[in-house]
Amino acid sequence: MNEAADQVVAWAVSLPVEVGRRRVLAVEGRSGSGKTTLAMAVAERLAAPVIHMDDLYAGWDGLDRGVTELHDRVLVPLAEGRDAVWRRWDWAAGAYAEEHRVPDADWLVVEGVGAGGRLLRPYESGLVWVDSPAGIRKRRALERDGPTYAPHWARWARHEDAFYAAELVRENADLIIENAGEQ
Repeated sequence: MNEAADQVVAWAVSLPVEVGRRRVLAVEGRSGSGKTTLAMAVAERLAAPVIHMDDLYAGWDGLDRGVTELHDRVLVPLAEGRDAVWRRWDWAAGAYAEEHRVPDADWLVVEGVGAGGRLLRPYESGLVWVDSPAGIRKRRALERDGPTYAPHWARWARHEDAFYAAELVRENADLIIENAGEQ
């Protein structure tokens, strides 16, 4: 992923500022595609905070709510020059928990399914789609999250299918990264 991260950063440095005085980069793709790994490597190179959509979803059926949370609590406030504070979803408790202030920085990286949704794109400087074959994605996701995710794989995939059919995220990506490797 280091080579891909270098490619993304080389492209991203010319992106316009869209939200307040910072650039927002969305890293999007299906579960297990490698978007978190890529986003973390890019964020490290850009000295950017990262917001993970996994922290915003309101449970296994909360993809759309996560998108709204990012819009209402982070991107709109930043665009208006206000502090942005997001709430972490506590998966065990099934409720939103503590709040987190978005640190000041020139960049913000947002990663996860939904990060490139239509509602969010006007606030984003760039959108990266990470593509991986389905079999590799499933293996990665289940190795990463094991028995916690296994019973929800098909359920979450249905949410992804519906979201991507409606939102055309891949079709609107500025940059597509092919990730068929082991990472």
